[in-house]
Amino acid sequence: MAALDYLAEERKMAEFDVEEMKIVWAGSRHACEISDRVSRLVASDPVFRKDNRTMLSRKELFKDTLRKTAHAWKRIVDLRLSEEEAATLRFYVDQPAFTDLHWGMFIPAIAGQGSEEQKQKWLPMAYKMQIIGCYAQTELGHGSNVQGLETTATFDPQADEFVIHSPTLTSSKWWPGGLGKVSTHAVVYARLITDGQDHGIHGFIVQLRSLDDHSPLPGITVGDIGMKFGSGAYNSMDNGLLRFDHVRIPRNQMLMRLSQVTREGKYLHSDVPRQLVYGTMVYIRQTIVSDASRALSRAVCIATRYSAVRRQFGSQNGGQETQVIDYKTQQSRLFPLLASAYAFRFVGEWLKSLYTDVTQRLQANDFSTLPEAHACTAGLKSITTSATADGIEECRKLCGGHGYLSSSGLPELFAVYIPNCTYEGDNIVLLLQVARFLMKTVSHLASGKKPVGTTAYMGQAEHLMQCQCEVQKAEDWLKPSVVVEAFEARSVRMSVACAKSLSKFSNPEEGFAELSADLVEAAVAHCQLIIVSKFIEKLQQDISGKGVRRQLEILCNVYALNLLHKHLGDFVSTSSITPKQGPSKRCCPC
Repeated sequence: MAALDYLAEERKMAEFDVEEMKIVWAGSRHACEISDRVSRLVASDPVFRKDNRTMLSRKELFKDTLRKTAHAWKRIVDLRLSEEEAATLRFYVDQPAFTDLHWGMFIPAIAGQGSEEQKQKWLPMAYKMQIIGCYAQTELGHGSNVQGLETTATFDPQADEFVIHSPTLTSSKWWPGGLGKVSTHAVVYARLITDGQDHGIHGFIVQLRSLDDHSPLPGITVGDIGMKFGSGAYNSMDNGLLRFDHVRIPRNQMLMRLSQVTREGKYLHSDVPRQLVYGTMVYIRQTIVSDASRALSRAVCIATRYSAVRRQFGSQNGGQETQVIDYKTQQSRLFPLLASAYAFRFVGEWLKSLYTDVTQRLQANDFSTLPEAHACTAGLKSITTSATADGIEECRKLCGGHGYLSSSGLPELFAVYIPNCTYEGDNIVLLLQVARFLMKTVSHLASGKKPVGTTAYMGQAEHLMQCQCEVQKAEDWLKPSVVVEAFEARSVRMSVACAKSLSKFSNPEEGFAELSADLVEAAVAHCQLIIVSKFIEKLQQDISGKGVRRQLEILCNVYALNLLHKHLGDFVSTSSITPKQGPSKRCCPC
């Protein structure tokens, strides 16, 4: 049977330059070229096939993962791929693996927290994958509360060693990817104890398995924690458990860039500011935001193609039925998700520049923007990953019964993606961190201290608390200035209201706990403002290609007005807009 291209007619109707839009999505012509070239490389290689992944047993799936990661590394070496090309290849291989943690957490931890001597010793081996590492922080009893970790690292001055120990069942390291089967080493986070004094959580490089036969070293209990949610999905990752029974390591395997223990057992802070650690955190969260746009775009692509091909009802006189994509109910659910994918893409681009700025400032011992950058990245990680997880599930429902099939790609995409809502900070916990920063910002307004960065709009709090929305007709909502002011007014008013309520409590922590639900909503309002603002700023840049700018303007309006409609209660209750001014689904430019 000859192949049929049911989407050909749809593609012919495009009102914009598709190739130029690809460049906008990729971020640059260079990135677009790499993406196209590497995607073809992966697609044409039978080792990287993924059509059978959901049908493999756990054991076969893990063997498949080992085969793919080894082959990917061989291709990277043989083709002498750049770091950017190698990262793109790993993205298109599209299978969670131990290498994700080796490159994404283990190496950055040593590079960011290790001394120059430690980096010279460990990083060359890690870059050549002569050792394979993981990031052992989360424990059975503690995840988000890092300061509650129970694993201990007690210094023995007579032996010049640290004794790593798991004193309780809940102190077992639990969840680290790559730990279950593969990792030979780990950066282990434990409570540093010298001469009976607890100095808090510090990182240590610990060898877990023999480099000769891969067996666990004495005193170490290590294994895989078992099956996770979904078929295939994240089960290709060997998430593990780890316990220490008085395991000894040399003193120089404590990560010593920020602090160290001397031969005599004296604990010292180095001259390097501790705030430098936050640079790595900003980088990781920026990556997660960019990954959110990629995951959501894949789901939207599947749902859009299905909606264009699928026909249902509406047949007249024996003619064709109506395309599902032509139904307004389908459009009102699908198009905001497409707009969200672009919104997250552009705010992810902006976060890259923020990371560069933060890094340069940290190197110059300028920490003025660090609290704002930390809060910003925490909030955006939370907002984008939650929206993406919900969006993938909505795309599954948009595909009807077919979306429930593993062959649609959506069930596995959902199962692989949803851990993003938990790792690198539980999303609600992160929003509460944002809320603390917002409350601190509001408290400084009276002193005349000007907010910076993404909170700069709070410097106009007096105006934003009193201004009235100028929308007279639906078309007024297509004016960027009108949209931004409405989002700014909503955010300021929600934050100020929380601050006033908080001031009534004699114990601020009790107040914070009591008002936590309202504080989360205030944080959400602030983060949504950031995303809307960065989308609008993107449109102010030079954008080439016939019709590209116009389509992006439409997507920006869809994203902003859909949010406004979804959170209409917040906008109206804060008097940021009136009930009559609120946009209906009908006026959103879908």
